[in-house]
Formats: sequence, C-alpha cells, structure tokens
Amino acid sequence: MSTLHVLDHPLLQHKLAILRDKETGVKEFREAVTEMATLMCYEATRGLALEQVEIETPLGTVKANRLAGKKLAIVPILRAGLGMVDGIQNLIPAVKIGHLGLYRDPETLDPIEYYCKMPRDIAERDVIILDPMLATGGSAVAAIRILKGYGCKHIKLMSLLAAPEGVEKVRNEHPEIEIYTAAVDQGLDEHGYIVPGLGDLGDRIFGTK
Repeated sequence: MSTLHVLDHPLLQHKLAILRDKETGVKEFREAVTEMATLMCYEATRGLALEQVEIETPLGTVKANRLAGKKLAIVPILRAGLGMVDGIQNLIPAVKIGHLGLYRDPETLDPIEYYCKMPRDIAERDVIILDPMLATGGSAVAAIRILKGYGCKHIKLMSLLAAPEGVEKVRNEHPEIEIYTAAVDQGLDEHGYIVPGLGDLGDRIFGTK
C-alpha cells in the first residue's frame, strides 16, 4: 500500500485554489487553512482504534463504537503548523497538542530545533505532525526523528501541499510514515520554495509580509 495519500476531494481542491491565489487576503487565507485541516483530518484519522460499548438511548440500549485508548495528539511545526491546529480541534476538541519549533538555515536549508514541548503521554498516542508545506522534507524528517525519540510508534504527516523532493526524502528516511496532502506540485526553486506553490504560508497566514 502506498504511504502517500493525495486527497482529491472537491472541497479540498477548492480551498487549495483559494490559498494559491496571490490576491487572497489574510482572513480568507486563515479560514481556508483551518477548513482544509478539518477536511484532511477525516482521512488521516480513518485508522483510529475503536472499542464497542453499550449505551442507553432515550428509547433503549444499543452497542456503539467509541475511540479506544489514549487516542490522538497533533504536533504542529512552528510557526506555520499552528494555522492547522484550530481545524483539527474543531473536529476533536480533546486532542492533545505538542509544539515543535524548527527553522530552516537559509544557507544549508537544514532544520534547526529551537523549541520542543510534548504531552507527557505522547508515546501512547497516535500522532499527526502538521507541516503545511512539505518542501525539502528536512523539517518533516527531523520532526519524525524527534517524535520517535519520545517513543512514538504511530506517526502520520499532514501537509496542505507537497513537493516531490519532500515526499521522496520522507520516504527514504522514514518509509513507513503515511503522508496526507492535497497536491504534489512540480518541484522546488533555488530557495527551497514549492513551485508553483502558494508562497510562504507562515507569512501569509500571520500577515507578516
């Protein structure tokens, strides 16, 4: 089974078109990121474990399914990954959230860690890394390595947009990791940005450029 899932739902593709448009303002951009994260979460959480319980309805008893065990955690890569958090919290309000700060060295493009704070039971949870732009793949690979260091065994990666180079890097270094994205673009430019892409997601979502 392929570990790359390109989600082609019409609503996702429509929201992605909004993000790509250079005329989209900050408010609409943020809303589209939130909505895409919610839609993608449906697919990324499809394999969560369930347990059967018996509950009382107003008219009788029924066997129903509930999420089992410690459930889910999300780990946004700062800062752009923060834009996806609300969309997932809207769907799963009790989700636990870790934070991982990585920045890209402008010369080498290698990720450098500057902040890391995880839930104490992170190793017992299914984890989704939120890396909105899977470009070189350096940050995603570093995040996966860090989470494996915490003992996490069930890790997925969610990116709004990906480049072939990033997908290949994750596959080469962590071949078991499932990647969820709305599109894989043509490639990277000389600065490591996805082309045609949508620009710098962090700057556009936070209005810093």
